[in-house]
Amino acid sequence: MMTEHDSAPLSDTPRQSLRSNKAAPAFPVPLPLFVLQPLLRHIVTTVAGRHPDLFERLGDSQKKKFLIDARGLPLVLVLQPDGDAPQLHAHNRHCVPPCDVRIAGSFPTLLRMIDGQTDSDALFFSRDLSISGDTEASVALRNAIDDLDTTLAEDVVACFGPLAGPVRAVLDYVSGTGRQRQ
Repeated sequence: MMTEHDSAPLSDTPRQSLRSNKAAPAFPVPLPLFVLQPLLRHIVTTVAGRHPDLFERLGDSQKKKFLIDARGLPLVLVLQPDGDAPQLHAHNRHCVPPCDVRIAGSFPTLLRMIDGQTDSDALFFSRDLSISGDTEASVALRNAIDDLDTTLAEDVVACFGPLAGPVRAVLDYVSGTGRQRQ
């Protein structure tokens, strides 16, 4: 059974915990995140177009906002997997909007998770991944991603067209897998 805290939007909690995250580098000048926004929009709409059934699996959770906190990066991502208008936006770490769910882990850990190389439950119980907020929404997202016939990482890589090979190589390097792909 969910508690009131589980279903309440996270507003100040992520903001405070993100500011105090010692793994995050301090950048005195905000990053020009506007440069990333068209790329993120392309990625989320392409993935949504490839997997329209994903939104049915999410149910009411597709209207929720998921904060993706890749520790060590100067930015966070906010995903709203709305079937009508999916959104993925980058935000400076010091200016995080309210969200319903916070998913946090190191960047390599999150990459391995979306690439299907590691189990999110194992990451959670080993404390390599932390999840707070609306537990039901986080489970719905995890189940929807697990039900995909490809990995989310492969769908993201495919968005880069002729640059997919180099992007895949960078992701493999950052995730620490160093896998050889054909």
